[in-house]
Amino acid sequence: MGCFILLFSLIGPRFALGFTWIFTSLVDRAYDDMFVPVLGFVFLPWTTLMYALAYDGQNVSSIGWFFVALGVFADVSSIAGARRGQQMYYA
Repeated sequence: MGCFILLFSLIGPRFALGFTWIFTSLVDRAYDDMFVPVLGFVFLPWTTLMYALAYDGQNVSSIGWFFVALGVFADVSSIAGARRGQQMYYA
């Protein structure tokens, strides 16, 4: 199943997160309610996906936190890149 999630993440993080949420129980296991994953789906999809994959049922290991940090970096980079593109277009 991990190979499918990796392949779908190449299409986009929201697609991979939606696939993971619908066809596995990883997102339900990692988050107690539905509010945080929905916000993550909209605003921080890479971070939400990485946390769901890194959570093992009780906690997140140190290597898991590394991947969550990579997810934060990917989300911030995409937001900053989109903002920079808007500034260059309208300047």
